[in-house]
Amino acid sequence: MEWGILAITIIFIVVGYMVLQGTRASLAWRKAAAGGDADVIRQMLEESIAAWLSAKRPKEVAPDVWRGIQSLELVDVASDSARVSCQVESEYRLVDGRWLEITGPLQEGLAVTVRLADMLLYDVPNLRLPAVRIDVHTTFRDPDGASQRACILTTTASREIARDVDWEGWTAAEIVDAFGGRYRLGERGAALPIDPEEGAEAPAASGPGAQVGR
Repeated sequence: MEWGILAITIIFIVVGYMVLQGTRASLAWRKAAAGGDADVIRQMLEESIAAWLSAKRPKEVAPDVWRGIQSLELVDVASDSARVSCQVESEYRLVDGRWLEITGPLQEGLAVTVRLADMLLYDVPNLRLPAVRIDVHTTFRDPDGASQRACILTTTASREIARDVDWEGWTAAEIVDAFGGRYRLGERGAALPIDPEEGAEAPAASGPGAQVGR
């Protein structure tokens, strides 16, 4: 009886010590990240991204959106922000024996951007970055048929603006627009390549009827 009580006491002590050490480690990481330690921020983001890439798709997330999230890559990290990149493609459906485009890459990119902004701002343990930048790429073909990837949407999601976003009630386009997402549309409404390094200013639209988002 006495040995059993002693064993239980030792187990409680060991478990309590492990919990205490884990709490101390989390507090240390949180303090380092809040202090702008880019190496710590990078490690925290890399661990979270690796977990997301190996996770099963949540039921509330559409398969095409999850595919975009699964292409997520960490591009750069600063003391107060991070930059990521992902890839999207059009969604097709077989209708009467023909494959029809249901949603274009920009629509897919808007939805993926919103989901990633939510995850990066709120779902990384012990990290509360003021802003994250999300670049969305898709495939284009040149006149010779060769394919290449280009950016079609870039968005800097700030935590300050995110506080006022209605994540449940607004459409993906409305949320991205609130963040100042930048893209270009051709005369037929298709997404055009953009230079993600242009910053807040969008490049001049090319072709008649071209439109610029924010």
